[in-house]
Amino acid sequence: MADINVTPLVDVMLVLLIIFMVTAPMMTQGIDVNLPETTARPLRQDDKPVIITIDRKGRISLGNLKGDRTLMNQELAKIARSSTEKTILLRADKKVPYGIVARIMSDVKNNGFDKLGMITIPEKR
Repeated sequence: MADINVTPLVDVMLVLLIIFMVTAPMMTQGIDVNLPETTARPLRQDDKPVIITIDRKGRISLGNLKGDRTLMNQELAKIARSSTEKTILLRADKKVPYGIVARIMSDVKNNGFDKLGMITIPEKR
């Protein structure tokens, strides 16, 4: 008999197809994303920006002033009275939950500032 029996090959291929169909959706959910690293170039700035820092524990500081969100909003309101054209830069630890960062960004926008940037580290190549 000179013919090759392909039945076992078809069986193996069908099993592999089923395994890949089951495991493929699971592989896309486990992607690790490192958001603070970017390849964007720094923006040119005419004046000294206001820097808001959020540390790993979620504590907020605006420049040298440390406090909570209400104190930060009060200080941003004072700065907004003189000029809303100032640039606000947000420097957040990468371990800080996204919800806290989004609330701070919302507070900055609600105080009338349009120029909001993020401080990141350059991506390692």
